[in-house]
Amino acid sequence: MNKDLYDVVVIGSGGAGMIAAITARKLGKKVLLLEKLPTLGAKLKATGGGKCNLTNTLSNDDFMDSFGRNGKFMIKAISMLDKNDLRDFFSSIGVQTDTKDGFRIFPVTHNSSTIIKALEQELSRLQIDVLCDVKVEKILFDGIKTTGVDTSKGQFSSLNVIVATGGLGFPMLGANGDGYSFAKELGHKVTDLYPAMLPIYTKETWVSNCTADTIAKAIVKIDLKKAKKLKAIGDLIFTSKGLRGPVILDFSREITPLLEKYKEVPLLVNMVKGKNEDEIFQYLKKQSSLNPHYNVVELLATLLPVSVSKSLCLEVGANVVKKFKDQEGQVRNDLLKIVANTPFTVIDSVGFKKAMITRGGVSLKEINPETMQSKIIKGLYFCGEVMDLDGPCGGYNLQWSFSSGNLAGHLFT
Repeated sequence: MNKDLYDVVVIGSGGAGMIAAITARKLGKKVLLLEKLPTLGAKLKATGGGKCNLTNTLSNDDFMDSFGRNGKFMIKAISMLDKNDLRDFFSSIGVQTDTKDGFRIFPVTHNSSTIIKALEQELSRLQIDVLCDVKVEKILFDGIKTTGVDTSKGQFSSLNVIVATGGLGFPMLGANGDGYSFAKELGHKVTDLYPAMLPIYTKETWVSNCTADTIAKAIVKIDLKKAKKLKAIGDLIFTSKGLRGPVILDFSREITPLLEKYKEVPLLVNMVKGKNEDEIFQYLKKQSSLNPHYNVVELLATLLPVSVSKSLCLEVGANVVKKFKDQEGQVRNDLLKIVANTPFTVIDSVGFKKAMITRGGVSLKEINPETMQSKIIKGLYFCGEVMDLDGPCGGYNLQWSFSSGNLAGHLFT
């Protein structure tokens, strides 16, 4: 066993791990931060498309509600470090933040490297021991409490270990699920794991004709009896093989478990801000009177992008050079139907390879929300994505990582 006895060993250098180490050190603890990659914060660098969406402007209650039924687990952590506290913390280490859209909060540079550099400097200023290129092989415990870690560079003693290893997304950035393995080895339950916050692939190939278009405020529903109540609203983007955009990234956490079960998941998407068939008909009728020379594609293009309008017309067999009123009755009905509820069949996703978040993780039932400490092993703490708690895109998950890391770093017993 390494002769140096640490008060706490933190495994993982994402947002949760670094702030856990910083918090513990500020409270006078001797801290060792271990990272298996050659550099710190690899996945943090990729968040928010490299811009690092730190948090958002929601109230604490609304923020927690966005995580669903498990949101209340966050009460203590958020009360100790909410969006305002987080901005104050970064300001104190030289990072100013802004919110250009009134919702998402970024560093003013809109560059994640700014965040990583500031955190690295703070780790150095506080004289926290940091070791990179060190793989933790095992968390050591005596049957009651943690006693340290066994690593590729030897053993390190500590009565407290914080697991901040993240999820399974982006394996090229070091994600391999080792935190889940540690938890299982120590008797913790890990729920089923699914990729989340990722693009999806569809059976419909016409999407490749619409890759330049974005649909604002699309309403996405799952067309399965057991999932009828599930829906999401947001911007939709077409790709060469399927769909992405904020609404898909958020909703993918509901789709991927069903995809594993059924192999195909039917979706219904309303791209016309919730208009039903009758409202669409009345709208097109009015536009037709205003623009009597428009063919069916041109008419529909007053409601949707041209490429989408043409694709939907072709899907129902409409004659694209004829006017809407000159189409066969069944074609008109089918066109109104497909515009109100455009069907897509999800056949695959990009998987964990490009999943920004993991759905599932270490069971919250076995973690004390007042401390982030294990209810099973004394001195064992969890924070961030390794736990069974994930939210939508928009700064939710990174705020949670910082808040849970901060709480774990207090080493409350």
